[in-house]
Amino acid sequence: MLEGLRIASQHRIGRIILGLVMGFIALSFAVWGIGDVFRGFTSTRLAKVGSGEISVEAYRSAYQNELRRLQQRARRAITNEEARRFGLDQQVLQRMITDLSLDQKTKALGLAISEDETLRLTRDENVFKGPTGKFDSDRFKQLIRDAGYTERSFLLEQKGSYLRKALTDSIVTGLEPPRLVLETLHRFRNEIREVDYFLLPASAVGEVAKPSEEELKKYFADREQSFRAREYRKLALLTVTPASLAEPQKVAEADVRKLYDEVKAKRYGTAEKRHLRQILFASKEEAEKALERLKGGLSFDALAGERKLSQKDIDLGLLEAHDLGDKQIADKVFASREPGFVGPIQTAFGAAILQVQKIIPSVFTRSYEEAADELRREIAQERSAPSVRKLHDAIEDQRTGGKTLAEAAKAAGLEVATIEAVDSTGLDPAGKNVPALFGSEDLLKAVFASDVGVDNDTVPTRDGGYVWFEIAKVEPARQRSFDEVKEAVETALRGEKQQKALTERAEALTAELRGGKAIEDVAKGAGAEVRHVSDVKRAPHPELSTAAIVAIFDAPPKGAGSAAVDGGRLVFEVKGASTPAYDPASIEAKAAIDQLRPAFTNDILEQYVGALEKVFNVSINERALQAATGGAEQNQ
Repeated sequence: MLEGLRIASQHRIGRIILGLVMGFIALSFAVWGIGDVFRGFTSTRLAKVGSGEISVEAYRSAYQNELRRLQQRARRAITNEEARRFGLDQQVLQRMITDLSLDQKTKALGLAISEDETLRLTRDENVFKGPTGKFDSDRFKQLIRDAGYTERSFLLEQKGSYLRKALTDSIVTGLEPPRLVLETLHRFRNEIREVDYFLLPASAVGEVAKPSEEELKKYFADREQSFRAREYRKLALLTVTPASLAEPQKVAEADVRKLYDEVKAKRYGTAEKRHLRQILFASKEEAEKALERLKGGLSFDALAGERKLSQKDIDLGLLEAHDLGDKQIADKVFASREPGFVGPIQTAFGAAILQVQKIIPSVFTRSYEEAADELRREIAQERSAPSVRKLHDAIEDQRTGGKTLAEAAKAAGLEVATIEAVDSTGLDPAGKNVPALFGSEDLLKAVFASDVGVDNDTVPTRDGGYVWFEIAKVEPARQRSFDEVKEAVETALRGEKQQKALTERAEALTAELRGGKAIEDVAKGAGAEVRHVSDVKRAPHPELSTAAIVAIFDAPPKGAGSAAVDGGRLVFEVKGASTPAYDPASIEAKAAIDQLRPAFTNDILEQYVGALEKVFNVSINERALQAATGGAEQNQ
């Protein structure tokens, strides 16, 4: 064959034919797979962003670092499958694409930062400061090592981070939420409605006739899954938490009183607030002279006018002691019992004279006596935390030695609790909560992912404790027969019919109100009594349920409606609606701005980054992404 090809290649026609054949073969290889040889140069690229790219190795490293941090926070192992279900792979990739887009934009703008400035800013980061408040080299090295960085690679990352921050800050600095949004939020929060209402009880529609056997069977057949018996598990449970080991009776009264004094303002009421105004001076002597003039009768506004200061320049607003930052300054400002002048006080910006315009006293909703038991338990739990870890290690040593959970608990001086039957929601067969499990989502998930005879991992609790469990028995879920659940079926059917009749009756009464009939007459015809409330807002109300409040604000002013409530159905008529005028200078308005600003600036930045990604024509190699996180194996 080779000899034939050699002879053919010696003639012009033969060479043309050979060229066509070889070209066809090369084209076939390119189409059917040999093209991967030529495309192999990009096989290490996971994403391309403009002229930059994200390598598979860089992505895998970032993904593994984030997965490790997630596992540390969850205090358990998290598989790649779980992480992908949480969306971790996409989150890491999007963050890297965002950073690369911003990096290219900073480069295009010519932004730069020196290594010395990068080092200075890094030293100023609070996370790297020790107990003295200064940069702690050992802490710095430990943290970056735990995060998987070398010192050089971390500072390089920091340099890029500072440049990106400089770019994004230039975009959002000075931006404020639009006034229209603030006014809308103000109206939503502060609209007040006056409402007349009456309760239409379930008894208003009388007794529902007993359903026939055929009706019951049809109702059961249509909703068979609703009456299915759930899977139940019997288990042995050992819980070691700060709460289970705490000994509140051993906590001294003085310790409880001290903690109450420290937290009472924050937990059990509102701290004292003072409306403050401030004028700064270049020296203490100048401030003292100004203070003498103020005491002599000069007004604070006049002094501010002499120094060409506006109200915005001098008004600090309504502040608590901690808002002042410096405890010594706060102690001086909050020492006086009456409004007046305080100073001179030396601040970081010079000597200051402050005027206490108004004092709002602290208000406490719980006295020491009312809070003492709760605080005593809190102190006891905090003190028992070290014992939790010791017991954990002792029990794990016993289990490693082959002991059962009951034997390990006994060796540690503890007892295992037995849960006879619990379903995946934490309820027993009677539908009642199992206190040791109800609401413990992580524990329930672990229990129903295990089986009889399995050596289970310890489940950490949110308060720093641990739970061990063993499955003793599994009662599988099953479909119950009609005869087993006939009583429950009848109760459900009669309740549904009664609610339907009650809703129809309430809607008929509401139609009368909308037709102009007085609510007193409508209520009288229904045998009910009208009640009036004048302070309904979109907030919890002592007389009205959440469902009723939602329905009241869904209705137009002067409108009517109804809502399902405990014991029947509420029929109401909106008598009036009002909203206080929006004051942009009010404390509430300023708080709303502070609340909305992060979301507003984040939205602007998301739009900006999205526009950059379009400009840089982002492309992602999905196969490389799946391979980097192990997803390719799952899809096979």
